[in-house]
Amino acid sequence: MNQSENPAHAAGGTPDDSARLFPRVTAYRFRRGTLRPGQQRNWEEHWPTYGRNVSDEIVDPEALFGRRAPLIVEIGSGTGTSTAAMAAAEPDIDVIAVEVYQPGLAQLLGMILREGLENVRMIRGDGVDVLTNMIAPAGLDGVRVFFPDPWPKARHHKRRLLQSGTFQLIASRLRPGGVLHVATDHADYAEWIAETGDAEPALERLDPATDLRHVPFSLDRPVTKFEGKGLQEERVINEFLWRRVH
Repeated sequence: MNQSENPAHAAGGTPDDSARLFPRVTAYRFRRGTLRPGQQRNWEEHWPTYGRNVSDEIVDPEALFGRRAPLIVEIGSGTGTSTAAMAAAEPDIDVIAVEVYQPGLAQLLGMILREGLENVRMIRGDGVDVLTNMIAPAGLDGVRVFFPDPWPKARHHKRRLLQSGTFQLIASRLRPGGVLHVATDHADYAEWIAETGDAEPALERLDPATDLRHVPFSLDRPVTKFEGKGLQEERVINEFLWRRVH
């Protein structure tokens, strides 16, 4: 295999990155995809500025963004539609988008460049890996997880992102008062999320209708193509908020 055929090199990494960029069993359904020529040019020119691959180096937010500001990590940013829109609406908040799907990150990179979004950076990798190895304890004001893969078959539930251990990890990365915002349109997963999140002692549930004074960022999400399809199928969107209490 030559360098151009190695997926780690294609992603701008090294051969040692491959196992982390393409994990065998993970909380998402892995999708391969190719970049369009314009996306490839953007990637080669601008990824070193706006993105990095998962590693064991703790992120320094002030160095990454060139300022000190409230910091949110979005796990599973997909094609970046929500990420870009919410970042544009809140320029005083910095966002790190975490995603494994390179074409999705390339789309977000294009939006960052077109819209001049200097408050977005990207990390390519699994969300749990990134939180564990790149985010300092008590370093975040918020974590967003929108429409994680429900893995509906019972034998696959162990692959779901939001397990008890993940809630504990997220809580440890939030500052006291920091907020986790989750959205799902899968009824069974919603029950799982509610029960598992409520069982984490470091988190307390907030009511999105009445407790907004405790949320340090906006909850307004644009309706993405994926969410719109779910609404057409009359799926109920469940929103959850938890705040780190200590």
